[in-house]
Amino acid sequence: MIEDIRAAIAEGRTALGIEFGSTRIKAVLTGPDNQPLATGGHDWENQFVARVWTYSLDAVWTGLRDAFRSLADDVRARYGVELRTVGAMGVSAMMHGYLAFDANDQLLVPFRTWRNTITGPASEQLSAVLGHNIPQRWSIAHLYQAILNGEEHVARIATINTLAGYVHHQLTGERVLGVGDASGMFPIDTTTGGYNAAMVTRFDELVAEAGFACNLADILPSVRAAGQPAGALSAAGAALLDPSGTLQPGIPFCPPEGDAGTGMVATNSVAPRTGNVSAGTSIFAMVVLEHELTRMHPELDLVTTPSGDLVAMVHCNNGASELNAWAALFGEFAGRIGATADTGTVFETLFRASLEGDPDAGGLLAYNYLSGEHITGLEEGRPLFVRTPDSHLTLANFMRAQLFAALASLRIGMNILLREESVGLDALFAHGGLFRTRGVAQRYLAAAVDAPVSVGDIAAEGGAWGIALLAAYARDRAEGQSLADYLTTTVFAGAAIETVEPDPSDVAGFEAYVERFAAGLVVERAAVENT
Repeated sequence: MIEDIRAAIAEGRTALGIEFGSTRIKAVLTGPDNQPLATGGHDWENQFVARVWTYSLDAVWTGLRDAFRSLADDVRARYGVELRTVGAMGVSAMMHGYLAFDANDQLLVPFRTWRNTITGPASEQLSAVLGHNIPQRWSIAHLYQAILNGEEHVARIATINTLAGYVHHQLTGERVLGVGDASGMFPIDTTTGGYNAAMVTRFDELVAEAGFACNLADILPSVRAAGQPAGALSAAGAALLDPSGTLQPGIPFCPPEGDAGTGMVATNSVAPRTGNVSAGTSIFAMVVLEHELTRMHPELDLVTTPSGDLVAMVHCNNGASELNAWAALFGEFAGRIGATADTGTVFETLFRASLEGDPDAGGLLAYNYLSGEHITGLEEGRPLFVRTPDSHLTLANFMRAQLFAALASLRIGMNILLREESVGLDALFAHGGLFRTRGVAQRYLAAAVDAPVSVGDIAAEGGAWGIALLAAYARDRAEGQSLADYLTTTVFAGAAIETVEPDPSDVAGFEAYVERFAAGLVVERAAVENT
């Protein structure tokens, strides 16, 4: 067996996926059977500089090289071979945000990530003018806000990009973007597979009225669907990725994608009536639609799968970060009383304790808002834990309240999708760190959406595996074979999946909690205004 793996690695019958997550850059090497052979990673954190959430480009390249180096080390340790080439490759990253470059490819302002809520006027105006919901984190909202602000750098913009598109361009020389990631820059016309031409024209007219000459089509990267070629690793790109010179250029790339798209791929959720929930620093749900929605909803994003099918996204800026902070606090306490518990044990213990709590968390209330949250109309966040004198304060209820808080804003958005729009949903797959403790957050999500929720080891490597699958699909697909068919017949056939049905008591308890959560938003707003 190991000799077969060594041969596959040496002959390049592998695929490499790299994803820039919000807290970790991850690299995954897959074999001919599309299963992971080795992994590497690098931890990083965004910075809040001048009231803007950002990552430096130095951190991008330091992290990328370290993630690749650790992957190559893992290959060497496991199989005793050097990683000199792979059969296909792809890059994925956090969607949206704003990277603006001049004609010499120099960054004009620090990277503005998806986490920022600083484009409210632009988002509101563009949504009204285009008749299409333009969330604050979309690239076009950042561009238009910079124009409205009269920012000096705007006149020097030659191109804008997402993080995945930027890294792909540096590695291949190709300024292209996968359609899923592109749909977080500017609205996509699903009939043509490209940017909506009428909306592009309207945007150009709008900014001209503001005194800015713009040809948006020249500023945005070109769009590619899953399976289409997107360039190859250049000599300069190989040197950027692997300064040791071991990795050789010429590796074909699939179109770069956003983490939403790779999450759909990693959970086999690219066909209509399927969906997935990804929970990390942010939490979002993606549901592939059978038809367009009846009207525009500011709480819902319309994006696409990597193949270009229409998707409704409920995106919440705040996910598991506040849970992580409380787990760290409890872990510190354990250490101070002489207990030895690793991070995994702390999380497992706290999550499982929540199962003993009251269905509605005993009247406790928590807000996990470290940053602003557009779903509930908050430009900034203040994490809060609130209780009344008669609430039932126990560790179980405290943890249940914190876990419910991580899902409450998502539920508010999903209500619009499932109740007002009557969107059909046959299968919902959950992945991300929040669901690592089996049967806990999965159970609460089932209660939050009142639908079955599945988890499985198939998504253990997350979006990095998803983009590796997209790279393999571009290389291996049969003529005319859809991405959905490739995933179902080639990757996920026989995969072990665990499904949890919603428990009526949990559903009622979560409903009560969300009502309390919505009513208590006045307290959260007051905290923002007064601190």
